[in-house]
Amino acid sequence: MNQEPLPHASNALTFGILAIILTLVCCGPFGAIFGFIGLSKAKNAERIYNVEPERYTGYENVKTGRILSYIGLALAAVLLVFTILYFGVIAAVIAGAAAEGAFQ
Repeated sequence: MNQEPLPHASNALTFGILAIILTLVCCGPFGAIFGFIGLSKAKNAERIYNVEPERYTGYENVKTGRILSYIGLALAAVLLVFTILYFGVIAAVIAGAAAEGAFQ
């Protein structure tokens, strides 16, 4: 029997890769968006695969895409925490400087 490529499997892998790259190179929100899209595509591909597993090839792309999407989401979350801490420290320094100037 001729096997065909699993639909959405290559998309899940592509979006997982984009999630990591966009989080590290560009900015976190775009990486998180592509991470969620990658997880959605992986879920759709897994649903199709579970109906007729002998019909499709490329299930390893689904697993890899899901893992990469989770990594991209984790990196985006870490970047978000660091960004909040960064601007929190800046706000605290500005507020401290303003309070110090008010007492003189």
